[in-house]
Amino acid sequence: MSDLLEALLGDLRAEGDQLWSTVAGLDADGWATPTPAPGWSVATQVAHLAWTDEVAALAARSHTPEGKVAWDEVVLAAMADPAGFVDTAAEEVARLAPEALLARWGKAREELTIALREVPAGEKMPWFGPPMSPTSMGTARFMETWAHSLDVYDALDQRHEPTDRVRHVAHLGVRTRDFAYSVHEQQPPAEPFRVQLVSPSGQTWAWGPEEATQTVTGSAYDFCLLVTQRVHRDDTDLVATGADAEHWLTIAQAFAGPAGPGREQR
Repeated sequence: MSDLLEALLGDLRAEGDQLWSTVAGLDADGWATPTPAPGWSVATQVAHLAWTDEVAALAARSHTPEGKVAWDEVVLAAMADPAGFVDTAAEEVARLAPEALLARWGKAREELTIALREVPAGEKMPWFGPPMSPTSMGTARFMETWAHSLDVYDALDQRHEPTDRVRHVAHLGVRTRDFAYSVHEQQPPAEPFRVQLVSPSGQTWAWGPEEATQTVTGSAYDFCLLVTQRVHRDDTDLVATGADAEHWLTIAQAFAGPAGPGREQR
């Protein structure tokens, strides 16, 4: 196991622990609180994380005979309802009593960490898109945990100080530039972009060549909110230089699947 994966798993645990401490003491009404995601309560958000962590662990264990059988069952279920598979699973798990839901998510978190550590060196795991390395999967799980946690915090009118852990989300947001174009059936620009962001602690994070003419600068936190569709483009401090860079910011997404409706301007 690489040091990079271990550090990533530590950040994933910290992000999950923060959400856990937020929801653990909620009563039934608290769990039923609507979140910014239409039709999703606090319980649905946590249920989605629990179920996806479970499925990711199955994918990580597909290198074993038993794991392959379990993963193949997931794939067949997804093929039977490709549009509603994920939402249906979240809604089903969300019907659990709060204590049972938390226990299920807690177990899923632990199983995912163990499973990612056990993936044979150099191997990738299957997923609903291209195969992923353990590090890529851990990054994706961090992004989802962070983004869905924000929905819960918004619903409960709670605020948590941003941390430099969001670098994982920012990195994924940059790496998925061309994917965002493909989701919208558009041709991505051939020219690489320069993305230079200021972290919550004041550090400068940069991707792409310094000489690039298409650039994005601004707050890393705002960039992460944008690529997870938790904020409207016009409500960020991001500055795009070049028409292609500006257009990218209107379609950017770090998550798999079809583009969502995004958030309305405040």
